[in-house]
Amino acid sequence: MTEEPDVVVLREGTEGLSMESYAETLRERLPECTVALARTPAEERELITQARVVTGITIDEDLLERADRLELFACTFAGTDHVPMAALAEHGVAVTNAGGIHAPGIAEQAIANMLVFARRLHEGWRRKANGEWRHFQSHEFTDSTVTIVGLGSIGQAVVQRLQGFEVETIGVRYTPSKGGPTDEVVGFETDAIHDAFSRSDYVVIACPLNDLTRGLVGPDELATLPPNAVVVNAARGGIVDTDALVSALQSSGIRGAALDVTDPEPLPSDHVLWDLENCLITPHTGGHTPKHWDRLADIVAANVEALETGGDLTNRVRPPNDD
Repeated sequence: MTEEPDVVVLREGTEGLSMESYAETLRERLPECTVALARTPAEERELITQARVVTGITIDEDLLERADRLELFACTFAGTDHVPMAALAEHGVAVTNAGGIHAPGIAEQAIANMLVFARRLHEGWRRKANGEWRHFQSHEFTDSTVTIVGLGSIGQAVVQRLQGFEVETIGVRYTPSKGGPTDEVVGFETDAIHDAFSRSDYVVIACPLNDLTRGLVGPDELATLPPNAVVVNAARGGIVDTDALVSALQSSGIRGAALDVTDPEPLPSDHVLWDLENCLITPHTGGHTPKHWDRLADIVAANVEALETGGDLTNRVRPPNDD
């Protein structure tokens, strides 16, 4: 290429979506910029060293020494654990993520799962599959208490969509003094978590996986939940202790679980969770949306403009130990 690209889209896709479509969407948002799609490893090696902005799942840190123009790496995932954050920071390259673009779909799916359990639709589907016209008793979602663990973009989207359902909401966040959109806000302290869980009909996990939240929902927390409670994990599998969850589901310690994420993931075909009728499983599809590239391109385009104007970057991710 004769012209150095402003933005380079890397070849590896996400969620089965075409990176060509992503590049084309960025071109629509950034008509004054040159947007190049690196289709091969060789093109990636060449274009990364010329670009001002690179966007994709991750970036080869060995190329950073020669990437003199690079100012921003725009990760196409919400999580950046796999990204060489320290190396990028060392070379003065800012990092942003795709946080928030999946929130509407994940929130809709979380609420759908709660309604399935409230109305016992999964029992109706089983009877349909068996050709059985037999009545069964359902519950009401109204007057339930829903605890949302994590009040970031996903948690807030869940709370927003719960309005009108006439439920009580408890939010769990790192700094409860900041308040939130829920009827009540508590922190991540063990006593606070247990108090909230003891009053919950539904618990929606919507927080990041980190040292604080890994195994957050373990044997003690599941034992604190009422027997009619349902756990909806819309975040990361490692936040819930899988063995403890299996035990609680098998012993009717809780009413059910809806998992869009698991630990391990993918869930092995012979895992016991597949056989539990009170466990709904989807293969990490909660965030799938036809608006994926539109929302991500909006973020990247805004950040390209911020690079020009010196403004703040949307969805900036700070490197570890960054003060």
